[in-house]
Amino acid sequence: MKWPALFATVILATLLTGCATPPPKDPENLCSIFQENRSWYTAAKDTREKWGVPVHVPLAMMYQESSFKHNAAPPMEYFLGFIPTGRASSAYGYAQAKTMTWDDYVRETGNSWSSRSNFSDAMDFMGWFIYKTHKINGVSKWDARNQYLNYHEGWGGYKRKTYNQKAWLVKVARKVDDRSKRYAGQYRQCQEDLDSSWLWRLFFG
Repeated sequence: MKWPALFATVILATLLTGCATPPPKDPENLCSIFQENRSWYTAAKDTREKWGVPVHVPLAMMYQESSFKHNAAPPMEYFLGFIPTGRASSAYGYAQAKTMTWDDYVRETGNSWSSRSNFSDAMDFMGWFIYKTHKINGVSKWDARNQYLNYHEGWGGYKRKTYNQKAWLVKVARKVDDRSKRYAGQYRQCQEDLDSSWLWRLFFG
């Protein structure tokens, strides 16, 4: 391998490794999540500014989808119990975004260098999806329950109310909504500290 190619490979591997942040130690507490990963808070605020999405809603949805694992994916399926046949869907990464939906996001936003295993890109994707759900189906950006139902069933499926045939999904959506509300309450308790710490680090750190 020639030196330029080797150098590019090393740089790419380094960047990909840098994206692989371990899941937070206390995923039930939004303040703890952001205190542990300050860059995640920056990404959440950027999403809020760009898409008008409150920080707690996409975080609650993301926790449900991937438990904040950068390489989360559906389990492998097997034929005859031992021959791998592939995964149940193409969902992958922090946001468990399916390939087709991610491609739509990239095409509409121009974020061609984005990666589903990068937290900032996954947050931007979720902000985009929540924003579009509000535009297409009139669901409030603060309504975690119905936002999650759109996220799981798609905009057309939500319109057709396909979730009514999935009692387990309605239960999960309620769980996401409850977590979103807890996150919102926690965020109110630590937002001032997070913002002041962030400003201090920006100007003096």
